[in-house]
Amino acid sequence: MLISEARVATDRSGRYLVQLCKHFGHKVTAEWTDERGSVDFGWGTASLRADADALVLRAQGHDEESLSRVEQVVGGHFERFATRDELTASWVRQ
Repeated sequence: MLISEARVATDRSGRYLVQLCKHFGHKVTAEWTDERGSVDFGWGTASLRADADALVLRAQGHDEESLSRVEQVVGGHFERFATRDELTASWVRQ
């Protein structure tokens, strides 16, 4: 399993976590609380954690292609939702 993580400094981490999980939950399996969330795309997964000062996004995939796809889907949606705050997700491979 390949893993990457993006840590985005924000004081609105819980809001973004819930917004992302609700959005993905319309099409795939997603579960969340105000502090933690998970999304199963079938070809990869994402887990989200709302810290007091940051949103932590964790992507997992079985191969390079699926990991990149999770990064693009989750990161792209997050960046669209966070346009007003001018936030971006920078992924670091583990």
